[in-house]
Amino acid sequence: MNQTKPLIEIIDYDDSLKDYVKNLNYAWIEKHFKLEKGDVFMLSNPKETIIDKGGYIFFAKANNEILGTASLIKISNDTFELGKMAVTENARGLGIGTILLKHCVDFSVKNNVKFLVLYSNTLLQSAIHLYRKFNFEEVDLEPGMYERANIKMIKNL
Repeated sequence: MNQTKPLIEIIDYDDSLKDYVKNLNYAWIEKHFKLEKGDVFMLSNPKETIIDKGGYIFFAKANNEILGTASLIKISNDTFELGKMAVTENARGLGIGTILLKHCVDFSVKNNVKFLVLYSNTLLQSAIHLYRKFNFEEVDLEPGMYERANIKMIKNL
């Protein structure tokens, strides 16, 4: 894909897109960290672990190509985790992460979600900058969520 900004469409999860959740996230995680046991299970079974539990999965699509994904994982009726967000390597730098994040925030507001939480790592400076731009604030990180996470952020909606 060339580096001109394509017209991005956000689409909802469909079983035919299952492998994109896994493949995009595996590529991203393995580039920066290592896969954890929980990742393997969740990413191999996104319908059962996210959708069927009240969560949502979105995809960024352009020119019939899936370029990125993001999930809203239900924690409670008013709190969701923004997670499993990844953009294909050849589409990074095109603002697709921003588009996915904006969609997740807008969707959450429309659906009366009160809080979005996320777990990340401060080595991912551009991601942390993006989250701060969207008014996510750092809060205490509880132990045991993800080995790779050293920061937890929350956004009040």
